Amino acid sequence: MVKSITGNMLRKMILNGAKLIDINKEHVDALNVFPVPDGDTGTNMSLTMLSAAKEVTSCQSNKIDDICDALSKGALRGARGNSGVILSQILKGMATVMASGGEKITAKSFAKGLEKGTEVAYMAVTKPKEGTILTVVKSMSEYAVKNAKKDFETLLKETIDAGEEALKLTPELLPILKKAGVVDAGGRGLLIIFQGFYNVIAGVEEENIEFDDKVKVEAISKYTEEAHFDIKDLSDIEFAYCTEFFIINMHKWTTMADIDRFREKLMTIGDCVLVIGDLSMVKVHVHSNQPGVVLTNALELGELDKLKIENMLEQNRAILNKKKEELKPYGLVAVCAGEGLSAIFKDLLVDNIIEGGQTMNPSADDIARACDAIPAENILVFPNNKNIILAAEQAKNISKRKLTIIPTVNVPQGLAAVLAFNPEDTLENNIGFMNEAISGIRAGMVTYAVRSTNINDMELKEGDIIGIDSKDIVAKGLEVKEVTTELVDKMMTNDTSNITLYFGNNVKEEEANDVAETLTKKYKRCDVDIHFGGQPLYYYIISLE
Repeated sequence: MVKSITGNMLRKMILNGAKLIDINKEHVDALNVFPVPDGDTGTNMSLTMLSAAKEVTSCQSNKIDDICDALSKGALRGARGNSGVILSQILKGMATVMASGGEKITAKSFAKGLEKGTEVAYMAVTKPKEGTILTVVKSMSEYAVKNAKKDFETLLKETIDAGEEALKLTPELLPILKKAGVVDAGGRGLLIIFQGFYNVIAGVEEENIEFDDKVKVEAISKYTEEAHFDIKDLSDIEFAYCTEFFIINMHKWTTMADIDRFREKLMTIGDCVLVIGDLSMVKVHVHSNQPGVVLTNALELGELDKLKIENMLEQNRAILNKKKEELKPYGLVAVCAGEGLSAIFKDLLVDNIIEGGQTMNPSADDIARACDAIPAENILVFPNNKNIILAAEQAKNISKRKLTIIPTVNVPQGLAAVLAFNPEDTLENNIGFMNEAISGIRAGMVTYAVRSTNINDMELKEGDIIGIDSKDIVAKGLEVKEVTTELVDKMMTNDTSNITLYFGNNVKEEEANDVAETLTKKYKRCDVDIHFGGQPLYYYIISLE
């Protein structure tokens, strides 16, 4: 039995966990409750782990703290969607504890790391919901802490078993899971990753796992184009000095809150910030142009050890010699999928468009890079998808700019918010006006069911055209026009005066005109407009206001 693991073993575990979730991501995607073609929990978790694995692979050291640093950094930068962000926080918490455990990771330090990962993950979610990946990781950490005296191999296996038991209970905690007859997708993804960890220790080369999740993985035609930017991939600001050191022998008055404030200070004067550890020791890494300021602030916490400052000026001289930019007050970044929607946002003077959304959630690093490329003091970000908001919030931690996230959950809300923006007004007033504009929008979408299911007492068959009002399926049928008009009927209110249809890349303009004509005749008091959106997967995105 394996009693503890080395840095080399940890590296192999991380790479195998990333490999196993990548191989089995389609199964996790298929567990998503909502039967629309954007079930991407497995994809998001896989991309998050692949980013972590890439960073770990680049790490030249087999020291546990270096590998944990790489794991935490890579997961954070690659975090996509809610599931990916939560996974990155679990790994961050684990890495923080395991990095300070010396040359080996014991069952006890693993258990404490998992406990810390659970704590960090819960803190990352504004309103934690049980019956999700959070419930699964909490049950795993509680079991691990109670049984930390066992050898590492046994503890990891039994911790996974405890997670399986918790996963089976998720339908009892979330009624929507029970109705769909599935377990939580994020919880399943987490267990696959941990199974990948365990297989390395046990010497198992398992790739295709047998699941008892009662779901059939359908062959779903997905829009899987990589999220990309409508920007030049340039680093407009580079920092000349790479500064690394440890803070040891902390002052008696130093607290964890002081360490957090130190980290936040470094983020304002540099990038590639890494501040991990506790009151016994903190490891610091930062790129900045003010190494003296970094060291002065660090000395307020304790003594400095193993100090290293490298001048990166020569290798970055071409970039550093560029003309310094003058920052404008505001910059706007929007996420959307479809050339038509991108063009509309550009016409409204949005600076950068991140192409992504339903099946390809941009990562925190993607969003941060898009924001960093804009020479502005304040960047307003419009996620336009509820599954991107958490990643956008995480981007605040790694962006050089000051980011404000406007919580738009769909494209109509994003467009309304952008229209409410006034570049001459204060940030506070703009936030108020945009949130008010969002509240007056009612959005719907027309797509198709990717599998047969029963949801909200509605029997759906694979291939049915479905109409979604906010988050509820309220219409179904075999014809796109029929379902679209029915959806508008269900969404209509007495004070609605404008109906806007954004038609997707599978809809011809004459078909959209036909739907608009039908709606115009039916609702004579309303102005009906159509625009080419070019969005994948969704025949129409509908806005009522």
